[in-house]
This record gives sequence, C-alpha cells and structure tokens, in this order.
Amino acid sequence: MSTLQDGTASQDAYSRLLELRASIDNLDSAVVHLLAERFKCTQQVGRLKAAHGMPAVDPDREAVQIRRLRSLAEQARLDPEFAEKFLNFIIDEVVRNHRSL
Repeated sequence: MSTLQDGTASQDAYSRLLELRASIDNLDSAVVHLLAERFKCTQQVGRLKAAHGMPAVDPDREAVQIRRLRSLAEQARLDPEFAEKFLNFIIDEVVRNHRSL
C-alpha cells in the first residue's frame, strides 16, 4: 500500500478500500437474500415431510449435497472444508426447523 510521508494511506489506497468494502457489503446482502430464499424452500420441504410422515433427516441426501458443494468449492477456488462447514451449519438449522414441524 502506498503511503504519504506522514505514514497515512494514500487517497488512492483509501478510495480502493472503500470500493472493495462496498463490493463486500453488496455480496453480503446477496448472501442474506439467497439464504432467505433457500430457507423458504426448505420450510416447504419440512411441511411436506411432516404432512406425509417422512423423517426430518435424510443422511443420503446430505452426503450427496456435501460432496457436490465441496466439488463446487474446489472449482470456485474456495476452501472445501469451509464450504462443508458452512453447509453443515445450514443443514443443522434446516433439520432443527423440520423437527419443530
């Protein structure tokens, strides 16, 4: 990072930092909206399962999804371990919601 003589960041660096932070904020908003849509779908799945006596947990489906997400993460150059932890966090919440139905 370039600095001015007094050790503070240059205006160019600070402007770039603000641009990057704005992009991060936009991406965070998109993630929240995508999660909301995902949970709307999983709530419908939960109601369907409850109405038809299906189990709240489907370990086979979860395993397939984890493998799929890990592969997508690798393709996107995202740590597959992180992606798996993130999906497991979501799955835990979905299962908790399904069990409450």
